[in-house]
Amino acid sequence: MISQRSRSSKCPVEAKVTSGRETLRLRSGGAATVEEVPSEFEEEASRKVDDLLESYMGIRDPELASTMVETSKKTVSVQEFARRLDSVLGEFAFPDEFVVEVWAAIGEAREACG
Repeated sequence: MISQRSRSSKCPVEAKVTSGRETLRLRSGGAATVEEVPSEFEEEASRKVDDLLESYMGIRDPELASTMVETSKKTVSVQEFARRLDSVLGEFAFPDEFVVEVWAAIGEAREACG
């Protein structure tokens, strides 16, 4: 006989995942992690930055775009953003004009999403 599945509190993770805005990331080289789902602003800004990466560098890299958006959230000016990008992603040596365009695109996404 098959009975209905009962809820048990055997899994401590069940109690932690309550917002419905989280996702499980499975990494090939490491442990699985639970991450927040990106906000509307983060998704829009990442899409715009990814488009700029494609037009300037000929690559599509959503992870790089997300990293750039995350970096921008900790800055208040384009100069500070450029310095922080250099410290986090210096190996890319992004041209100044590209950094300014990325900053502007992120600002547009921020305004559009409130």
